[in-house]
Amino acid sequence: MKNIVVLVSGGGTNLQALIDAQKSGIIKNGRITCVISSKEGVYALERAKNNGIASRVIPRKEYSDSVSYSKAILEALNEENADLVVLAGFMTILDECVTKAYEYKIINVHPALIPSFCGEGFYGLRVHEAALEYGVKVSGATIHFVNEKADAGAIILQGTVDVKRDDTPETLQRRIMENVEWRLLPKAVSLLCEDRIDIIDGRAYVRD
Repeated sequence: MKNIVVLVSGGGTNLQALIDAQKSGIIKNGRITCVISSKEGVYALERAKNNGIASRVIPRKEYSDSVSYSKAILEALNEENADLVVLAGFMTILDECVTKAYEYKIINVHPALIPSFCGEGFYGLRVHEAALEYGVKVSGATIHFVNEKADAGAIILQGTVDVKRDDTPETLQRRIMENVEWRLLPKAVSLLCEDRIDIIDGRAYVRD
């Protein structure tokens, strides 16, 4: 049984999707053992508490730069014996001291079809605003491994939704969360816990 540590910064809707998936048996050979938040008082911590999951707060504002903060996160992950790390609305880019130590063990969900509308500055509603401004006909979400560059790690899973003529950033965001993010993130976590992802030449392949 692998230890899953989830990193959060806000409300924790993706965390809730993982908790629900764990309860329903979708996630196999893994369990969420700790939730680490970059902010105090966020609702994600309440979700962890309500489900009997240990939590820690490592406030980003208390660290002068990304490197010192990443070292604190790395220490916490090691203390928690993390086998898999999930970034679920975690709003800090981690330094390579973390991504190298947990290579191909950290995954993130990005609310667009990478390589479109991704990288530094593309997060939250900004992603959906950019997609609508460009006039795309489909959008979606990408579950990918995390490396030292924003949204640049190997792609694990992608899913799509149709973009509607009257969509706003908010309606598109909601449709992608409900139909793609909350479905594919638990699936990717389970695949990793079951050791069903092969890395070949820097690309991720799911094994049947």
